[in-house]
Amino acid sequence: MKKILFTLFIMYGFGLNAQNAQTTDYDWKKMDPKQRKEVINNLSPEERKELLKKFRNNMVLENLEIDASDKTEFTQLYNEYLENQKQIKGQFNPNFNPEALSDDEAKAKLQQSFEVGQRLLDNRKKYADKMQQVIPCQKVLKLFQSEGMMRDKMNERKPHSGHDNTARPKQNP
Repeated sequence: MKKILFTLFIMYGFGLNAQNAQTTDYDWKKMDPKQRKEVINNLSPEERKELLKKFRNNMVLENLEIDASDKTEFTQLYNEYLENQKQIKGQFNPNFNPEALSDDEAKAKLQQSFEVGQRLLDNRKKYADKMQQVIPCQKVLKLFQSEGMMRDKMNERKPHSGHDNTARPKQNP
């Protein structure tokens, strides 16, 4: 999943922000895909994470056409929002077999998924309000819309594990 996400963001980063995506003095735009892959593979996990974050931020800034005067404040808010969403999602483990749960366990898991989903929604509302202090409401809406499209693309490309999961939809809180 992380590799797919990383690859997807890298592709979008190259496509939308190649001229701005100078990291550790590499000219990403002039590199062929094989060279990029080699450079990325030679980065430490921390460097890869930072590169991904930079590409993601550049992609969002470019897509939303954020004014130069608002870029720093918006980027900080956006990164806080994503970190909070990640922490909330981490409170729910979607890797379970519902058929192996007792009725009580299934009810508890279902309730937990509702609670985590509500916290995600509350966090989204909170940061939508904060972001509207920096960028117009239309751009906040566009940001959330693009997140949904990105999630859909990732789910399309996500390889299935050894189980026959084709009939069962992905579980999200």
